[in-house]
This record gives sequence, structure tokens and C-alpha cells, in this order.
Amino acid sequence: MAAPLWKTQAQREQERALKREAVLRAAARAFSEQGFHRTSLDDVAERLNVTKPTIYHYVRSKDEILFECVRIGLERLDSASASAEAQRGGGCGLDRLIVLWTEYARIVTEDFGRCLILVGEDPLPAETRKELRALKGKIDKRFRGLIEQGIADGSIQPCDSKLLAFAAAGALSWIARWHDPAGSLPVDEIARQTIGFFVNGIGLNGAGAGRSRHAGQHASAV
Repeated sequence: MAAPLWKTQAQREQERALKREAVLRAAARAFSEQGFHRTSLDDVAERLNVTKPTIYHYVRSKDEILFECVRIGLERLDSASASAEAQRGGGCGLDRLIVLWTEYARIVTEDFGRCLILVGEDPLPAETRKELRALKGKIDKRFRGLIEQGIADGSIQPCDSKLLAFAAAGALSWIARWHDPAGSLPVDEIARQTIGFFVNGIGLNGAGAGRSRHAGQHASAV
């Protein structure tokens, strides 16, 4: 049977969506490598081997591209945090937090997640930044919620959930800045070791416990 000559509406929409994602992904890589202000739409078009007018079939402006790249990165983190939060019967709070942190490390080393960390929403207009920061706040709230569940079920020692959430997110986000896809360690191994520092600590058999207590007292006084 001969193939149909004309694409259906659904096929055309799917094709457009795939091409738009290709534009966003190429831009996310360019922003991460060159910086937002040093990247032009001509640069993005060159990466895709198309003309600049072609780019405008899929996006209206460079600001819109950055907004979409950051939004996609945030929505992936939001989806991961929502999934971990929903698995109340799937292990203790610490187990679910480790799953979330591992997925977080994976996301921030992918194109959109890396753009989120390396570029973020700061170059965008204030109203746009407000929308994206609201989504960031929702993700942070879920992070803290999992920590607090772990404290409640005894799998995490009592601590300041806000401080732990910020410290872990900062450490995992920084992976996006130094991770080399061609390096010797895969992302999952980097995530495993980084998360292990938080879960297990770095002191051996209690060594340095006194100094740790002193440091904690000093930090609380700052």
C-alpha cells in the first residue's frame, strides 16, 4: 500500500513540536557554553544548519527561548520531586530523598537542566523571573518536606531542613558546572558519591567529632 501523500494534522503538530524542541535544545547548549548575552539567534541557527528566519517559525525571541529552557529544566525537577513525594509507601524519607537527589544530579547534567543551573532566569524580565522563581519555591518546599518526613520516621537525624535542602541542592547543582560527559565517572557514580557525603559524612569512626561540634557552634553564632 502506497504511503499517504499528505501528513495528518497530528503528524504535522508532532513534527513541529520535535523541531521546536531541537531549537530549544541547541539554544540551551549554546547558552550554557557561551553565555546568554553572547549567544545570538544566528548562533543557534548555525548549530542547526538552518537560517535565522527558520528559528522564528518556532519561537518569537531569545528571551522566550531562555524562558522555555529554564521552565523545562524546572518542570523536570518538579516532576522528580513530586514523584518522590508521592511514594509514601516506597521506603523511608531518606530512601526517597536519595532517589530524588540522584535524579536531580541526572537532570542538571542534561541540556535543559544544565542551562537552568549555568544561566538561570536572571537575564529575563522581572515578571518572567517571578513565574520561574515560584516554581523553584515549590520544588524547594518538596525537598524540605522529604527531609522532614525522614526526620519524623527516624531515617534522618534531627537537623535544619532548610539548611540541608540548600546545601544538598547547591552541591548537586554545582555538578553541572564541572561535570565532563567524556570524563571517567558517569553521572550516576558522581551522584552516588556526592550523596554519600551527605548521608554518611566524611569523618572516620568518629574522628574529628569534637572539631565538628566546635565548628557547628561557630556556624550557629555567625
